Amino acid sequence: MAQAKQGDKVRVHYTGTLEDGSIFDTSEGFVEECGDECEDDGCGCVSHPSGPLEFVIGQGSLIPGFEEAVVGLEPGQSVQVKISADDAYGQRAEEMVAVIERSEIPAEISPEPGQRMEVVLQDGTPLPVVITEVTDTSVTLDANHPLAGLDLTFDIRLVEIL
Repeated sequence: MAQAKQGDKVRVHYTGTLEDGSIFDTSEGFVEECGDECEDDGCGCVSHPSGPLEFVIGQGSLIPGFEEAVVGLEPGQSVQVKISADDAYGQRAEEMVAVIERSEIPAEISPEPGQRMEVVLQDGTPLPVVITEVTDTSVTLDANHPLAGLDLTFDIRLVEIL
């Protein structure tokens, strides 16, 4: 049977866990999609199977350790790989955290901790951020990747080589 190699387009199922065993992402399960109008009181969110992840090995679209773990696998085979924070999303960088005046947030937005939003940099580049703290006068924005600073473990199963 063929083994996955650099340049192959593949489909894999995976489950990503943190050091405490909690799952942060999986391709085997259900994804819930909700529109912008959703509130905590329910809005008719849609759940659907997430399905296998498709990518080209060596293209660099995923963190390197993930892609490298698939090389040499045959369809149906599985592997577990541990990827350090440095080789995943990097360490948290305090320079990626900014405290801004609350008045800089558009009036139609009610900022809350955990809320995700996008800010536009001076050069026009969009930057996703998470609100981490809100006071009467300021809002703290964190542009670090949510998994920055964390070691990750992936259980990966090669579904097929395309």
